[in-house]
Amino acid sequence: MTQSKKIAVTGGIGSGKSFVCTLLREYGYAVFSCDEISRSLWRNAEYCAALGKLFPDCTENGRIRKELLSKKVFSDRSALARLNDFSHPRIMRTLIGEMEKAGGISFAEVPLLFEGGYESLFDEVIAVRRDASARIAAVSARDGLSPEEVTARMREQFPPERLSEKTCHIIENNGDREALSRQLGIILKQILPQSS
Repeated sequence: MTQSKKIAVTGGIGSGKSFVCTLLREYGYAVFSCDEISRSLWRNAEYCAALGKLFPDCTENGRIRKELLSKKVFSDRSALARLNDFSHPRIMRTLIGEMEKAGGISFAEVPLLFEGGYESLFDEVIAVRRDASARIAAVSARDGLSPEEVTARMREQFPPERLSEKTCHIIENNGDREALSRQLGIILKQILPQSS
């Protein structure tokens, strides 16, 4: 009988967790994404209507505007907390349901795992850590954000230097992709001994 195991992949913005998940997919594992679930919720009329009631100043013609909401929550901590309290439980319920339906060994990219206190939902956690300057440069290039905007988002996330306080397997993403891949392989042998 195949062992069932739910494994989270987390890390700050621009840390490289998406690349780790790409590798895991290439290795043949089922990989889920909180960001993909969030995007699917944005296509749900009931979800958007409830979000619009929560943030009426971010709506236009009855529809919530993502860019207005983004500006608001990253300049107002109480607004960010309200958004997270609304969206995160819905995302996590959907995620865990999908992982349980998949069965076996599955991975999930969970950007705000420690911030939301969701680590207990998973059997193992892999955290990706990368130098701040590299993260800022990568996200600025990818998303067209200014370094200040990226830094504002980073300030709202779990400090990478505190990862050692958590029970997790840490990948240091400050080398090349081969180095990251080697670290991932070592961790997989530790947490999935049957795959070695």
